[in-house]
Amino acid sequence: MAAPAERPEPPARCLFFAGTRGSRGADRSITSWLARATPIGVMVMTSFAGSTRAAVLAVPALAAAVLGGTGLTPRPAAAARVAVTGSRPYWATPARALPGAPAGRARLRVYLTGRDPAGLARYALAVSTPGDPDYGRFLSPAGAERRFGPGAAQVRAVRSWLAAAGLRITAVRAARAAGAYIAAAGPLAAAGRAFGVTFRSYRGPGGRAYRAPAAAPTVPARLARSVLGVSGLDTAPHLVQPAGRPVRNQARPCATYFGQKIAYGRPAAGGRHQPWAVCGYRPSQIRGAYGVTASGMTGAGQSVAIVDAYRSPTLLADADRYAAVTGDPPLRPGQFRQYQAGPPRRGPGCPVAHWYGEQTLDVEALHGMAPGATISYVAAASCGNDDLLDALALVVNRRLARIVSDSWGGPADGFDGYAVYDTVFELGAVEGIGFSFSTGDHGYNAPAEYPVPGQSDRIQVSFPPSSPWVTAVGGTSLAIGRHQRYLFETSWGSVLDAIRPDGRGWRYPPPGRYPQDYNGSGGGGVSTVFRQPGYQRRVVPRRLATALPDGSASKTPMRVVPDVSAVADPSTGMVVGETVPGPRGSGTRYSLSEVGGTSLACPVFAGIEADAQQAAGHPFGFANPVIYARYGTGAFHDVTDRPLGPHQLYAVFDVSLPGTGRRTVTLLTTLGRNGTGPAALRAVRGYDDATGVGSPARYVESFAP
Repeated sequence: MAAPAERPEPPARCLFFAGTRGSRGADRSITSWLARATPIGVMVMTSFAGSTRAAVLAVPALAAAVLGGTGLTPRPAAAARVAVTGSRPYWATPARALPGAPAGRARLRVYLTGRDPAGLARYALAVSTPGDPDYGRFLSPAGAERRFGPGAAQVRAVRSWLAAAGLRITAVRAARAAGAYIAAAGPLAAAGRAFGVTFRSYRGPGGRAYRAPAAAPTVPARLARSVLGVSGLDTAPHLVQPAGRPVRNQARPCATYFGQKIAYGRPAAGGRHQPWAVCGYRPSQIRGAYGVTASGMTGAGQSVAIVDAYRSPTLLADADRYAAVTGDPPLRPGQFRQYQAGPPRRGPGCPVAHWYGEQTLDVEALHGMAPGATISYVAAASCGNDDLLDALALVVNRRLARIVSDSWGGPADGFDGYAVYDTVFELGAVEGIGFSFSTGDHGYNAPAEYPVPGQSDRIQVSFPPSSPWVTAVGGTSLAIGRHQRYLFETSWGSVLDAIRPDGRGWRYPPPGRYPQDYNGSGGGGVSTVFRQPGYQRRVVPRRLATALPDGSASKTPMRVVPDVSAVADPSTGMVVGETVPGPRGSGTRYSLSEVGGTSLACPVFAGIEADAQQAAGHPFGFANPVIYARYGTGAFHDVTDRPLGPHQLYAVFDVSLPGTGRRTVTLLTTLGRNGTGPAALRAVRGYDDATGVGSPARYVESFAP
């Protein structure tokens, strides 16, 4: 499959153009245009969300006549203000208001819109969609900046407005298109003047008190085309977590491949003795099961970036030692580079050592799937939203890679300004960069499964994986037999049950108790923020895309995640090697352990994507249109909850108890039980919200000439 050569910049398309961003972005763009009557009539049509809407902008004398038939009326030109979408938390409601006025100061980032946001979204989709005349005609970073970056006049206008409100400008980062912002600080009264709000204290998620605007923040209509979003108006923690890397220090016996050993000496479950869990697959086994070995591809000539918070001091050494242990080639000189997006900032809620483990897993899994690919590790300054965004923007502004693996995120309620992230993803798409995000290890993010104070207290999907501009990677339980043979796969969903003290049965009738003994599952579900993107329209069942997590039905189909899935269950996970603290403060030691989570699934799929790009001979950029075009072709395994019949699947493992020497306990874990009730994600035939279109089968081979 050949793609057209890149060109420096597309020709300008004026007066009539199509926009293709998600519904909130499109609505905000239209509202912003409507707030300013211009001397030129323009029609903006938005179709990315699956429905077509039109807004006509006419000269002032004609505006009433043009808009009258739609039931809309133009805003008055004087003193008009426009809401900044997504910049007020959902929990800031009168029912949650607390007495007293908050004090303190505000430290803000005002993110800037580029010159042509609608054109950016349209072009991002065009260059990513096979069959489009612009498919594969990616821009250079300089070309993307010239076409879509913020203009000097926009920067001056926003800066002057903030200063006039009484805020002190502390930084201007607007020289590059992705992640452009102006930082400002000052009294709450000044922030209120700038954004037309007052502030109150509210009882937020987790029962804690936070400051937030009492109404939706607004900006003067003349600045609506320049302000993309704002952070810092509320005080809730806007932190992301690693998607999770469940570690099991399994004791013997365990298996080198699935089904090798049966736990005859342990109680039966479901009327039969169950297999011992694997000790941890080697990358070569996963490559074989997912069709990479048969394709002959190694990711040679491809570039992949990994974005996480902080930077482990032993990252490269651990990866090379791991490759030697597992029989893969070490990273060559120049094959691995590291970048720091700002000086590190440590604080509450950002467990540095936990991020070290995430980085190690990401690098080793990615190198294991694509041993010939170049890897760039990009370290964010902290696990805060703004700092992770800076790291993503660094990848785009310098085009450090063509594929980006991101094993982090959180409930969508914890993010402010979805459009800011989406703009970075869109700019990446026009440069030929695709982003993959793990969907998380907490299923549908029900409060009982993901009790993160200050972020969420309702069932919802994660963000950024729910963005229509990224590839969301869910999790599976993968059974690999002898000789790297793919046996079966089911959605990942674990409930653990311990053996009884007398050893004659399990504490509770299998499959155990939910959610009391819930132990993680692949993320997925239906977004309440983004409408259904076009690439999902003929694949995702309408009844699924309209089933909102609160039990209601949406009038229009919504974005559903995941898009694809890969191995994540720690009972069928991958062995990972990492330098960790020794027992009782005895320095450090290199340790091998079995690791899972969608933190594993995401770099596994990103590495396979590098192999696929090598086979195709060109980068995909934003890959979802390519992925969904291969749905139903044999490129993917159709993953279901009951691949071997109606009975529940299990595995048995012994785990060492911390601090007890050699003492172990036997546990029974379920396979393919991703939540129950409103939080259930079910893997069925065809597309589903537990595993997406499925896991790689002949995906890499499908791109061979």
